[in-house]
Amino acid sequence: MAVHGNPTVRRRRLGTELRRLRLASGLTSTQVAEHLLISQPKISHMENGRRAIKPRDVRDLCALYQVDDPRVVESLMQMAREADRQGWWVACGEVPYAVYIGLETEASSIRSYEPLVIPGLLQTPAYARAVIEETIPLATPEQIAVRHDVRLRRQSRAHHPARPFRLWVVLDESALRRVVGSPKVMREQLEYLNHLGTQPHITVQVLPHSTGAHPGLSGQFSILDFPDAATGTVYLERFTSDLYLEKRSDVQHYSTLYDHLQAQALNPEHARRFIARAALELSAASLPGRP
Repeated sequence: MAVHGNPTVRRRRLGTELRRLRLASGLTSTQVAEHLLISQPKISHMENGRRAIKPRDVRDLCALYQVDDPRVVESLMQMAREADRQGWWVACGEVPYAVYIGLETEASSIRSYEPLVIPGLLQTPAYARAVIEETIPLATPEQIAVRHDVRLRRQSRAHHPARPFRLWVVLDESALRRVVGSPKVMREQLEYLNHLGTQPHITVQVLPHSTGAHPGLSGQFSILDFPDAATGTVYLERFTSDLYLEKRSDVQHYSTLYDHLQAQALNPEHARRFIARAALELSAASLPGRP
């Protein structure tokens, strides 16, 4: 699906909520279409986020679904009003993971497991540039510059003093040991990671290699939660086409996996010591005369 900004993200989330309310009411999409004198495909397109939804449509659907809480109705109608508002990244040009940025911008919390690299929200500028340059061999200098700028601008949400979201990251030890850029770049990244981990809204844990097999061996995933949504979204990053899971059972499955990862990982205090030792080892390795 082509995505150009936050409107599609809001439509996806609004459609998901309307579908949840319809299922809770026991109505099929065909029955809803008959009640409102519209086509069944229109209902499907609204629930899939492929069609803009007017506030009036939201009001009528909530009445049909017997949603009595005026705050819920107003929240959904406000989401419909804002559906045409574009995200800041649209002006940056083509961004391949625009859907995720939209979700990240709206999220109230993110739980992320990363087996290979430091997450983008916690990267230093030098580390971010090295990751982008070394993982996308065919990218032009212009594309690298755009991705780098977008990645650094995304971080303002995580570090915003007035409204930071809750960020919880579990890292595999491999993400700390893999020297990206240079030993100096990597050391500065680890020191910066430890600095961020002291902030009250950011938690960093580490899964040492000695942990052995664990539920994260299948790969990276993130769970995004939203303030006005009954369920979250699971994000699975892939090289060519990312996956977004929104079924309640899928989100619950990955939440359970994350609970197990948290339980097996070093607690935040021990993780900071582990990361500090890794940074010291890089400092020692970079001394003259050392291999």
